[in-house]
Amino acid sequence: MHAWTFAFRDRRKKKGVFRALWNIKINASSRAAGLTYSQLIPALKSKNIELNRKMLAELAEFEPKTFEEVVAVVRKK
Repeated sequence: MHAWTFAFRDRRKKKGVFRALWNIKINASSRAAGLTYSQLIPALKSKNIELNRKMLAELAEFEPKTFEEVVAVVRKK
């Protein structure tokens, strides 16, 4: 009986865990590129770049050159 309760709870909890992991990956890569996570996300929104956190994290992990290009676009005035 309890297993179903925990399974239900943890399926909901998993979404928050993944979002936190994505934030960590984005922050690490953006710091290497010269920005912090808290600077990058609002800058993306102001430039109307609609990449979600999952895609940003995948770019940061698997395509670091592309991620650096995204950061470079954000840094332009």
